[in-house]
Amino acid sequence: MKFLIIEDDAKIRTYVERGLKEAGHAVDTAADGETGLHLAMQEKYDALVIDRMLPGLDGLAIIRTLRGSGNMTGILILSALGDVDDRVKGIRTGGDDYLVKPFAFIELLARVEALGKRASPVAAQTNILQAADLEMDLLARKVRRSGKVIELQQREFRLLEYLLKFKGQLVTRTMLLEGVWDYHFDPQTSVIDVHISRLRKKLGDTDNKLIKTVRGAGYIIEDSH
Repeated sequence: MKFLIIEDDAKIRTYVERGLKEAGHAVDTAADGETGLHLAMQEKYDALVIDRMLPGLDGLAIIRTLRGSGNMTGILILSALGDVDDRVKGIRTGGDDYLVKPFAFIELLARVEALGKRASPVAAQTNILQAADLEMDLLARKVRRSGKVIELQQREFRLLEYLLKFKGQLVTRTMLLEGVWDYHFDPQTSVIDVHISRLRKKLGDTDNKLIKTVRGAGYIIEDSH
C-alpha cells in the first residue's frame, strides 16, 4: 500500500515512515499542511495520516478541502488533543479514524492498513479487468482485445494490470515505479516510456487512445477511446 504522512514533528514523522516502510509499504511525507495537501491532491494514496495541528494549514482544513473536492481517501487523524469533543470534531470534519498521541506504532499500523484495505479499488477484487474492447483474465493470465489473444511479457502484464486496476484515474510515474518495478526512487531512465511503448504496440494502440498520456503527470486508461 501507499501512504502519505503529514506531520510537522520530525521525530514522529521519521518514526512512522520507517515503521510503515519496514512493514512493506510505500510512504510519502510532508512537514507542513500546504505541502501535504498538494501531495494528497496530486498523488493516489491508500490512506492518509494527518496531524491535526500543522504549520501553514491545519489538519482539519486539509480534510475539509479534500472532502470538498470529492477525495474520499481514508484518513487517520493524529493529535495530542484527546478529549471526546476533539475526537468527535475530527470525525465530523471528515476523518475516518482518530489516534491520540502518544501512540503505539502497532496500533497505528493496524488502523492505517484497515483504512487502506477498505479503500482498495473494486477492480482489484475481481479476476476480470476490462476497458473498452480490452479484457484481462488475472487467473488465466490472458489478455484479449476484440477477442484476440495478446501475448505479453511478465512486466508488460503487470504494467497493464496496474493501469486497469486504476481505470479512469491518473496513474503517475511514481505510482508505476513503485507498483510495477518496486522502485522507491526515480532511476532517471526511460524504463516506463519503453515499456508503455511496447505495450501500446502489442495492443494495437497506435493512436494512443486506449492508454492516454497525461503530459508531465502519467497515464490513464479509460473505457471509451
